[in-house]
Amino acid sequence: MKNYNIAVLKGDGIGPEVIDAALTLLPVIEEQYQVKFNLQEHLIGAISIDEKGVPLEDEVIAHCKTADAILLGAIGDPKYDNAPNLQQRPEQGLLKLRKELGLFANVRPVTAYDALLDKSPLKKEIIQGVDLVIYRELTGGIYFGEHGYTDDGAAYDHCTYSVLEVDRILHLAFKAAEQRDKRLTVVDKANVLETSRLWRKRAQVLSEQYPTIALDFLFVDNAAMQIILNPNQFDVIVTENMFGDILSDEASVIAGSIGLLASSSLGNGVGLFEPIHGSFPQGAGKNIANPIAAILSTALMLSYLGLNEAANSVEKAVNQALEQGVVTPEISGDHKFGTKQVTQFILDCLAELEVESN
Repeated sequence: MKNYNIAVLKGDGIGPEVIDAALTLLPVIEEQYQVKFNLQEHLIGAISIDEKGVPLEDEVIAHCKTADAILLGAIGDPKYDNAPNLQQRPEQGLLKLRKELGLFANVRPVTAYDALLDKSPLKKEIIQGVDLVIYRELTGGIYFGEHGYTDDGAAYDHCTYSVLEVDRILHLAFKAAEQRDKRLTVVDKANVLETSRLWRKRAQVLSEQYPTIALDFLFVDNAAMQIILNPNQFDVIVTENMFGDILSDEASVIAGSIGLLASSSLGNGVGLFEPIHGSFPQGAGKNIANPIAAILSTALMLSYLGLNEAANSVEKAVNQALEQGVVTPEISGDHKFGTKQVTQFILDCLAELEVESN
């Protein structure tokens, strides 16, 4: 029996609820595929500040480095939004984890589910058939540059990118495009920013190694517009940290809810898997949090571990829930189903798929 060590970081707000929902599926996977998931839970974010005094302890990083995969919930609490010390904010725990583990690529698939086309604020004919993926650079750029104030009170945030940082995520994006529709769009602001000119230059150089890929470029403001006007034109999008942060959240409207979108963060070592939504502390404990993004993040984790059939089964179970309207209030508009009910329905579907496969 194959054993997998999974570091579980539930985090803040609705994080524990959606991760607990995702974890209920693992015993079914263990039984069907004769594997074992050894779960080790750690603190990160506001809860870590509350209990440990820091958003992420060094020993947690050490444990994560030895894991086969990391499953993360969500991070953030309004009570720390105005903390005078930037390093004492919950989000710094995640930034530190990404940096320490070398998780330089955030991968966010965006799918327009047929059952939810009417739930998106965009017209059905615009989003039908959308299947794109965004590669966001995760450990460089303005989020990790020097921040501060000058003597006269002006604020500054420095954005820096090295050739290595740009090349390694471009390679991943090119390779992803090779496995998909062979189209890659680099999003930048090369008409203004020197860092963007580096991204564009390196993409052109590396494209010689990927002759089957159709490469194009869009300024970020135009890309933001095109994602809304004609998202079907995109296959793989790759961009720098801040642009990717903004565009991937914008693209969530295609699916109909940010609560449906999963993500993976990849690098040279262990992979991290998390829903893209925030901690939504106002919804914690109310049985309204959408567990699907966390469940689909778990499917990405299963695929990463080589359990592709298991991942496909989880995705099929989620699709059954969407097709039959078993969804949480932010999608359905009512409170007929909550977090627990949606989770149980998906769990039942997964168990039925297991029986059918046997």
